[in-house]
Amino acid sequence: MGLVATIVLNAMQIYWFLCIIYIFMSWLPNARESAFGQGVGRLVEPFFEPFRRIIPPIGMIDISPIVALFALRFAMDGVRYLFSFFM
Repeated sequence: MGLVATIVLNAMQIYWFLCIIYIFMSWLPNARESAFGQGVGRLVEPFFEPFRRIIPPIGMIDISPIVALFALRFAMDGVRYLFSFFM
């Protein structure tokens, strides 16, 4: 794959890890209210929001971030396929 494909896939991978960190921060008290948590939230919440509108929480459990991570993984696989198709 080319340089552009590597940059795009690495950026998506970093974003995926930011999403995971933000999800784990929900388990820690006041972690999302810290400066780091608010910064990660500003990056991740716009991605999670459409999934939250479609998938309502089940009791106290919000599964929409899990669905969002699956969608991001599928998008990464699609980008990988597209770049391998054109290279």
